[in-house]
Amino acid sequence: MEVATVQRFQLNSSWIDLRNFEGKPRASLRYTQRVKEDKRLRVVALASDKRRDHRQRSVSDKNSSALLETGSLIHSPFDEEQILKRKAEEVKPYINGRSMYFVGMMGSGKTTVGKIMARALGYSFFDCDTLIEQAMNGTSVAEIFEHFGESVFREKETEALKKLSLMYHQVVVSTGGGAVIRPINWKYMHKGISIWLDVPLEALAHRIAAVGTDSRPLLRDNESGDTYTAALNRLSTIWDARGEAYTNASARVSLEIITSKRGYRSVSDLTPTEIAIEAFEQVQSFLDKEDGIGRPDGL
Repeated sequence: MEVATVQRFQLNSSWIDLRNFEGKPRASLRYTQRVKEDKRLRVVALASDKRRDHRQRSVSDKNSSALLETGSLIHSPFDEEQILKRKAEEVKPYINGRSMYFVGMMGSGKTTVGKIMARALGYSFFDCDTLIEQAMNGTSVAEIFEHFGESVFREKETEALKKLSLMYHQVVVSTGGGAVIRPINWKYMHKGISIWLDVPLEALAHRIAAVGTDSRPLLRDNESGDTYTAALNRLSTIWDARGEAYTNASARVSLEIITSKRGYRSVSDLTPTEIAIEAFEQVQSFLDKEDGIGRPDGL
């Protein structure tokens, strides 16, 4: 439900040359001004009411459509937060303090969704790329690739995952898109629960084209054509090399499936909170398949 915005109208007194109104009583002039101002305010308020009613009808129509298509109403941001909190409370006892590792293609939203889940669980959050940059004295990922090569970056990535898995508990970690290609990294991530954010390549290409590729060295090339097409071509090549590796994750969160479940037209209609809710559900499904492993004592 959309929150109505309360508008305040500030009336500025206009300077009036009373000589233009000689022979007219001042009280009459003030009354005329007040009537005109009241009329103007009624017109503005009426227009505001009409816009609010139109928006409310639009939301109502959208909710009704969603109810017919999915059997459930579209949630407001407040509803989403409540559902997220409830799902986190349901799942947390069964996780038993294990950490969570987000994997997925670049631009899939690992950091955004990871932070939401960490907050809901009361966990700490770490971004692998940030840890690597700190270990390299503030050198950016793009600069590491440029000056030291990808192999050095991958070594630092493995060191970061090893440290996180051995020294930290109850953390949510966002990994780099290529972390999945080294088997040793899975050894560390499987000490916790790994979550694959599966986003269609077309959606990733749109996201990346919108923000540019300056911070994504593997997407830089001299390919001609529009930014979207260039990004999609590079992502397709990267996917061919990594796609199968993502299936090693404990849980898969498919944005296409969530979109279908909620009756949306595009994955871009999903909110990060909706994706986080689905991630909790998939983690719960993974735990159920463990035949009791990770369940609290006595349950």
